[in-house]
Amino acid sequence: MENKEANQGKVDALNNAIKNIEKQFGKGAIMKLGDNIAMNVEVISTGCLSLDVALG
Repeated sequence: MENKEANQGKVDALNNAIKNIEKQFGKGAIMKLGDNIAMNVEVISTGCLSLDVALG
């Protein structure tokens, strides 16, 4: 039981830290691996495919 309580405390602390970071820097500033949230980002093509690939 002690282990579960300790783990829950760590999870709560992590969630609070994430909320504080998102509050300070905005949603999407930090994410958990595996959340699989797709983000729509506006892009402008440079006209050079290799440069577009390199810049993301």
